[in-house]
Amino acid sequence: VLRALPHLVPGPDALPLVEDALRTNDTSLVAAAVGPYAAAHLPAHDWRHAVLKCLFTGVPLDAVADLPRRASGDAELARMLGDYATERSAAGRPVPGDLHRAMELTEPTAPESPSAPVGPLTGEEQES
Repeated sequence: VLRALPHLVPGPDALPLVEDALRTNDTSLVAAAVGPYAAAHLPAHDWRHAVLKCLFTGVPLDAVADLPRRASGDAELARMLGDYATERSAAGRPVPGDLHRAMELTEPTAPESPSAPVGPLTGEEQES
């Protein structure tokens, strides 16, 4: 049902189903819950916690639909991931490899450079 939500419910009305699945420790439910429906409708706060839930339960972040777009420039997600990595290290536990990939995705993307050099606009054109 979770995987079919984008085709069954056009708006956010089915979010309670996604939220219920994210409260479980069943990795198949968590993985299904972070699919395209969650990417389109979960509020940022809940989506960030879903990403952490994946790391905590061992669900590969490849299951998180639209991760690159939603994580891009997300300073709060970067902070949360950093805190989680610090906690894991302090407890002598390994940091999931996916965490480093997610951290890289939170870095803001550089604006695209213009295709042609742009100089100051003076409003006057000189004739040669």
